[in-house]
Amino acid sequence: MGKPKKPVILITNDDSYRAKGIQALIEALQPYGHLIVVAPSHPQSGMSHAITVNMPLRMEKIEQKENLDYYIVSGTPVDCVKLANNQLFRDNKPDLLVSGINHGANSSSSVVYSGTMAAAIEGCLYEIPSIGFSLLDFSKNPDFTASIQYVRKIAINALENGITPGTCLNVNIPKLPLNEIVGVRICRQNKGVWREEFDKRVDPANREYYWLTGEFYNLEPHSEDTDEWALHHKYVSIVPVQIDMTAYDSIDRLNKWDWKV
Repeated sequence: MGKPKKPVILITNDDSYRAKGIQALIEALQPYGHLIVVAPSHPQSGMSHAITVNMPLRMEKIEQKENLDYYIVSGTPVDCVKLANNQLFRDNKPDLLVSGINHGANSSSSVVYSGTMAAAIEGCLYEIPSIGFSLLDFSKNPDFTASIQYVRKIAINALENGITPGTCLNVNIPKLPLNEIVGVRICRQNKGVWREEFDKRVDPANREYYWLTGEFYNLEPHSEDTDEWALHHKYVSIVPVQIDMTAYDSIDRLNKWDWKV
């Protein structure tokens, strides 16, 4: 009898193939599957579900070794997932898609802007069990030691138990040593907003430009079932995110409007 076939795991991110976070994902999961890495050639943070439509995409294989094939793509995280599924997985879908580990949080309403989570959502659209991982550290060289342990645990659970069709998982990990993280909490998305400010500046050619800044406002800081509460209290937060964005509670209300023309 031959060795059992390893699961195929598609890995991507939005911080580019050079980011330490994607290297941490590879380190975490390489013992557990055959990894196909398809990542952006340049940083794509904040791209959300953007796709490339006005220029050609390029995909280049940069590395191949046992249980690892590594490609870079000239587009967005969603481009990476689409191209991988169209060109590399025409016959068989991967067993799991993981995106990240993002340098910075994707909790609460940040999920709307996140390229990391857009890749996971795109995987979900292809009916692939998908997870987005983020660490609450925006630096270029964070310590991913604790993240690697939780990535392994969560990914193995997903492979063994599956993820509900039509949903993916948004995982955020506190910036803490492993022994200070309390555990895992399954949460809902916190209600919060980013209040943007644009810093107006002048370049050397005396032309005005604007630099985005802003601050996050937590609208329910005391709700113990949210991802923000969990992270503040030293938990890894897991929010199941669904593709279906229909506001079902509004359907009856809208049907009561006068629609005669």
